Amino acid sequence: MHAIGVARPGGPEVLRLEDRSVPVPAATQVLIRVGAAGVNRHDCFQRLRGSPPPGATDIPGLEVAGEIVAIGAEVHDQVVGARVCALVNGGGYAEFCVAEAALALPVPPGFGWLRAAALPEALFTTWFNVFELAGLACGDWLLVHGGASGVGTAAIQLARARGARVIVTAGNDEKCNACLRLGAEAAINYHTHDFVAEVARVTDGRGVDVILDMAGGAYAERNLHAIAFDGRVIHLTTRGVPGFAAPLDLILRRRARITGSLLRPLALDRKARVAHALIDQVWPLLGRGIDPVIDSAYPLADARRAHERIESGAHIGKIMLSIRPD
Repeated sequence: MHAIGVARPGGPEVLRLEDRSVPVPAATQVLIRVGAAGVNRHDCFQRLRGSPPPGATDIPGLEVAGEIVAIGAEVHDQVVGARVCALVNGGGYAEFCVAEAALALPVPPGFGWLRAAALPEALFTTWFNVFELAGLACGDWLLVHGGASGVGTAAIQLARARGARVIVTAGNDEKCNACLRLGAEAAINYHTHDFVAEVARVTDGRGVDVILDMAGGAYAERNLHAIAFDGRVIHLTTRGVPGFAAPLDLILRRRARITGSLLRPLALDRKARVAHALIDQVWPLLGRGIDPVIDSAYPLADARRAHERIESGAHIGKIMLSIRPD
């Protein structure tokens, strides 16, 4: 099969098309003939390091959509020929990829490979962090830093569908307008406006209940000025500012809860519970008010250009690799 390898630690230029052996599914896995794969910043971090986490393939890619072509001996709830999209532990930038059967979800009706492959990483991340860890409820206010990202655009739609109210920050007016079209009530250009002041204005001084932060520790103290009492701040990355520094009295006075997560090392049983929740709570809404926002798609051989695009920060929504037509 064709797959993308990482020649050495470095920039997008180190990605190269290679011939690799088709992987063999373990007992609890399925083998997917890949139609499309999502591109995420975690793939860029792996490329920069030059190596995957222990036990993972060196082929990047954490989400795919395609057709099951083989199943492991202990898999009883999947069948050969099924169209699925899956969260995977690497290997997505390839013509074939293995996935845990518990994390392979049916392709929604009417979805092609690109739309389906754009679902897993953003929806698993949003559901686990915003709803399970932070407990966002109907009527709550959610602030998303990085609202125009793949996770951000999913979080806006999912929060709105569940009755929450959404504010976002983004880096330019085009991105802000895209977030407003998705249902955000306010979109703040962080280059021209102070998000703390804008949050206070929009919420009549109350603050937001949950903050989903993809800016590392850059907003550590300012987030605490923007949350309501008993507010929750969820961090998804150390990118940018890797540390967290804020006055303890702000946390105490706000009764704030500060946490975060990494999806890739999350235990399989917890990911499987998220998968069940998505099938039950989110899959009925796909194509009916919730839809992935796709910025651009590139052939597998052009993975370098896809990484250049995501690292430019100019994208709105998901960047994809189109590996074979529907």
